[in-house]
Amino acid sequence: MNQRTILKPRSGFQAVNFRELWEYRELLLTLAGRDVRVRYKQTVLGVIWVVIQPLLAAGIFTFVFGKVAKMDSGGVPYFAFSYAGLMCWSLFTSTLIRANGSLVDNAHLVTKIYFPRLVLPLSAIPAALLDFSVAATLMALIMLAYGIEPHIGLFLLPVWLVILLMLATGIGLWSGALAVKYRDINLIVPVAIKLLLFTSPIAYSATAVPTQFQTYYYLNPISGLMDAIRWSVLGTAQANWWTVGYSATFGVIVLFVGAIMFRRMEREFADVI
Repeated sequence: MNQRTILKPRSGFQAVNFRELWEYRELLLTLAGRDVRVRYKQTVLGVIWVVIQPLLAAGIFTFVFGKVAKMDSGGVPYFAFSYAGLMCWSLFTSTLIRANGSLVDNAHLVTKIYFPRLVLPLSAIPAALLDFSVAATLMALIMLAYGIEPHIGLFLLPVWLVILLMLATGIGLWSGALAVKYRDINLIVPVAIKLLLFTSPIAYSATAVPTQFQTYYYLNPISGLMDAIRWSVLGTAQANWWTVGYSATFGVIVLFVGAIMFRRMEREFADVI
């Protein structure tokens, strides 16, 4: 007797089936591994590209903002200050960009076989974390070179990274789902990321923003989060816990709404991709 499986769309709080995602964890890791291999295939320097880009950018930011503009870096060398920001910024952008393009780039899988489509954008996280681990190793060497000693705040760094990943994944779920139907999203996201870079305290400290604009500036959830990250890594001025709490709340909401929206649009992916 032939067996038939009927797939029904979920709704509400049951939109994310964690049990099903766990059953397809091997596929998620396989896709993440393939992403890493394809990205660095036939490159001379391979994974070293992960650190070359933020190193060059940190050097440029050190010259422009540290030497020319003479902006404050919280009492630490400007190169270490800017590299710490760029290291975490790369984790955010890498996760977002990979999640955003995951469905369109894997259209042949979406149209041919069944698996929870959430696996595709979520597979961006392990690959991004691998790149981050390489960049973090260099960060440790930079701290050693400048004589920057780690402190107890370093234990909170994983918490800040989780919030950062929630933001990136939530936005990636939303934009990736829309990109299936509206390919303009793939052009908009890179531009938005470039604009967000200079409206976030990556190349400069948030203290450089005039006092009258501080409230509006911290509406950007990355602002408070970046203060917390630099405090944990470099021991700069302690972050405002209210802004960190706002970033965490914003991240949870964005991830939840993004997951719900993704799953509700999922039924149309195979037809329009």
